Amino acid sequence: MAKSNEGLGTGLRTRHLTMMGLGSAIGAGLFLGTGVGIRAAGPAVLLAYIIAGAIVVLVMQMLGEMAAARPSSGSFSRYGEDAFGHWAGFSLGWLYWFMLIMVMGAEMTGAAAIMGAWFGVEPWIPSLVCVVFFAVVNLVAVRGFGEFEYWFAFIKVAVIIAFLIIGIALIFGWLPGSAFVGTSNFIGDHGFMPNGISGVAAGLLAVAFAFGGIEIVTIAAAESDKPREAISLAVRAVIWRISVFYLGSVLVITFLMPYESINGADTAAESPFTQILAMANIPGTVGFMEAIIVLALLSAFNAQIYATSRLVFSMANRQDAPRVFSKLSTSHVPTNAVLLSMFFAFVSVGLQYWNPAGLLDFLLNAVGGCLIVVWAMITLSQLKLRKELQANDEISTVRMWAHPWLGILTLVLLAGLVALMLGDAASRSQVYSVAIVYGFLVLLSFVTVNSPLRGGRTPSDLN
Repeated sequence: MAKSNEGLGTGLRTRHLTMMGLGSAIGAGLFLGTGVGIRAAGPAVLLAYIIAGAIVVLVMQMLGEMAAARPSSGSFSRYGEDAFGHWAGFSLGWLYWFMLIMVMGAEMTGAAAIMGAWFGVEPWIPSLVCVVFFAVVNLVAVRGFGEFEYWFAFIKVAVIIAFLIIGIALIFGWLPGSAFVGTSNFIGDHGFMPNGISGVAAGLLAVAFAFGGIEIVTIAAAESDKPREAISLAVRAVIWRISVFYLGSVLVITFLMPYESINGADTAAESPFTQILAMANIPGTVGFMEAIIVLALLSAFNAQIYATSRLVFSMANRQDAPRVFSKLSTSHVPTNAVLLSMFFAFVSVGLQYWNPAGLLDFLLNAVGGCLIVVWAMITLSQLKLRKELQANDEISTVRMWAHPWLGILTLVLLAGLVALMLGDAASRSQVYSVAIVYGFLVLLSFVTVNSPLRGGRTPSDLN
């Protein structure tokens, strides 16, 4: 099969893809939300992160196999269509688009609230400035976007590395005023698993979607000059670095802080990261962490604008979106698709401020379960397409291990996660909400299959 980037630019390098994946997955959830899982499971939250991480590693290996074989800005939406037909590609693409749009609104709202407090202005002002700024970033040649996102994500990664170094120094008592901590928080009065298996289950629900966002790597790979090689390197790099950063950070926190002293954090001052940096007597930790949290939110927002625009562009090429969104600028940027994403970013931010009774809760609950549907469909697509990819000699250096058994295990783990969500009163609504949203999209796919929008295929669709 011929290599195709569907007419898009080829300015992204492997380092851009790697940092983009890291930047999407390392958001404010790591800095603010880590405490929720620790509070539920105690130090045993490490088991929850390992289980969630294992699911994501398996899913990314399967997605990487398909993406290296058939590079496409449509990524898993394209592979779903290849495997199961129009309904799968249509529903999967728009479901992921919906998820990112809603997440973008929440992230920009959070960042704008902090920036508004900094400058003493209404949050909508920094929100407007940032959205316009990122529109410009995403409308220039993709190489410029890649460089911007690279350095955005690089700062976050550097902060986490510094945090790990400081945390290790505190654990071993290497800093002035500190003493060797040992394993007191693991084997003390509460032990490693203070709330038992049910606590680990609750912790798993709290951290299950922490790694969401690294799928963007395979969307962006279509705009690299050597997509197969770039995907191979980027997928491996993102998998192990995300694992090290998340597990390492949680390990440091559980070593240094008793689990009963940790709660979910609504502000930078309450973040476990801030509290541990304060233990090292580092001045200005609250302001520093606020800046990092804003940076994390804006970096993820930027990457998600990119991903949603490329998804819409790919679906327009496959007649699953109006053809106007397949238009490219002279810089090979899908201008109309970017503008669509920016428009709905404004809508999503507006929903956060308006907060209509019931509607916003329903939409955000649906977001919580979207990743399960995406991961399950990636797994099913790989299981279905493997024979075809082998027969066409398309499989490159990225290959799923122990096929089909690890793919089947992935489906079992995802089914177990759904069962846990159904058994938890707080998470049950996520399953119901995403079932309604996804069911609507599947039905809509059958309504649109005979639409005038879906004319003959273009040459790029056949590559």
